[in-house]
Amino acid sequence: MRTGQCQCGAICYESKGEPCSIYICHCKECQRQSASAFGISLDVPQTGFRVTQGTPNYWSRTADSGKTLKCAFCPSCGSRLWHETQFNSATLSIKAGSLDEPLDVSNAIHVWVKRKLPGIIIPADAKQFLEED
Repeated sequence: MRTGQCQCGAICYESKGEPCSIYICHCKECQRQSASAFGISLDVPQTGFRVTQGTPNYWSRTADSGKTLKCAFCPSCGSRLWHETQFNSATLSIKAGSLDEPLDVSNAIHVWVKRKLPGIIIPADAKQFLEED
């Protein structure tokens, strides 16, 4: 079981079951959203996910892939918590920075590598894709 929360603690969640994948996204939107070089996400089964405290707000945007993302965030502090896509209702994508325990990213998949910032070094044995996998 994994747990997580927003920065102010108003929204809390839990996720049961094994993650489907862990990925590091180097797209421009993840750079903006994280205010960093990339975003880290954990795809999990939606059936094992539930909000345990608070009520998130949502907004939608079109990703570079053309998919529409429904983005959950805290209405108090604005922290992005997870994404849901219109094409895959079986999983959702937790923003790894909201997890209570650190995530091991040693086997993460790197996506949108063609947009990574100069100087970012991806391990040679990491699975990577120029755009989305």
